[in-house]
Amino acid sequence: MTHYEPLSVSLLFFLGVGAGVVATLAMDLVMPRLPEGRTPPTIAAGVLTGSRPDSAPARLGTVVHYLAGILTGPLFVWLLLVSEGVFGELSVLAVVLAGAVLYVLMVAFFAVVVLPQSLVASSRVGAIRRDWALCALTYLLVLVPLVGTAGRLV
Repeated sequence: MTHYEPLSVSLLFFLGVGAGVVATLAMDLVMPRLPEGRTPPTIAAGVLTGSRPDSAPARLGTVVHYLAGILTGPLFVWLLLVSEGVFGELSVLAVVLAGAVLYVLMVAFFAVVVLPQSLVASSRVGAIRRDWALCALTYLLVLVPLVGTAGRLV
């Protein structure tokens, strides 16, 4: 098992925050190209305010979207450290496993916890889930290599 100094763990979490920002910006490039576009952030705002997504405060949706994206970076770092603890060293397998677990958590949280509480038409739920799954995949395709590479350097 690789031993990290406290400073390097802190640095890795800080890099997770930065990678989360970059990954969220990448997700923002994909969202408008999908049929449901920026629906996921408006759904989050709607659930938080108890209103329909189309009448939810747009600014709140944006804040929640960026806050979640930024904080998911350190969550990936934690999953990576746990995965490394299982496999004994930072390896491609540990990085892929942490990314796969995070993907399942991201999609499941939105699709099982947030989306069912929203006030969207049931005819749109499948498309919204699909688009969210693609957005989450985009996020991870940026985040995982950034943090995985940084983890090798720290």
